[in-house]
Amino acid sequence: MNNWIKVVIAGSALIATPFLQAGDVSRGEDLSGQCMACHAAEGNTDNPEWPIIHGQGKRYLYEQLQAYKSGDRENAVMQSQVADMDDQDLRDLAAYFASQEGGISGGVDPDLKDLGESIYRGGLPDEGVAACMACHGPAGEGMAGAGYPRLSGQLAEYTADQLRKYKDGERTTDRNRMMRDIAERMSDEEIEAVSSYISGLHKRESE
Repeated sequence: MNNWIKVVIAGSALIATPFLQAGDVSRGEDLSGQCMACHAAEGNTDNPEWPIIHGQGKRYLYEQLQAYKSGDRENAVMQSQVADMDDQDLRDLAAYFASQEGGISGGVDPDLKDLGESIYRGGLPDEGVAACMACHGPAGEGMAGAGYPRLSGQLAEYTADQLRKYKDGERTTDRNRMMRDIAERMSDEEIEAVSSYISGLHKRESE
């Protein structure tokens, strides 16, 4: 097994601590009304400017909401939405969206499929890029306890945009620079290909 992957797995075991303070799904649903304008009903948007958060991992959602509130992750719309929320509000919202069943929209561009699949499942060994599935799972389901996000079915344009932000250093919410170190080693073509593959991953795994 690739040594980099061994480190990832070992690290995941250490940080996969319980989500100690539970969120209230019902209260989170009440709070979610203001989210619908961008993320749509139940977080299942088709607008690539915003992520699908329907069925996303609870810990990941909570940590991203925290990052917006603290300013560690910048987005004027999101920062304004969470500005007046307290910690329990964030936990309740995360619990609500995580409770929705995953497996959503998206499809893979056939012209990008082979390259995207190769990167997702095997990485880019010559560039020191580990397989995406080492952290995000073979079906893109993520590692909810460790806070590694679900990618399956995510809009390709959104995923590519986030990888470019990691590559450019605009987004810095990754632990130990993990995603920045990966994205910096990827070409634009490779980013587009793996993002497309991820978008259609749920369909391939369910066939």
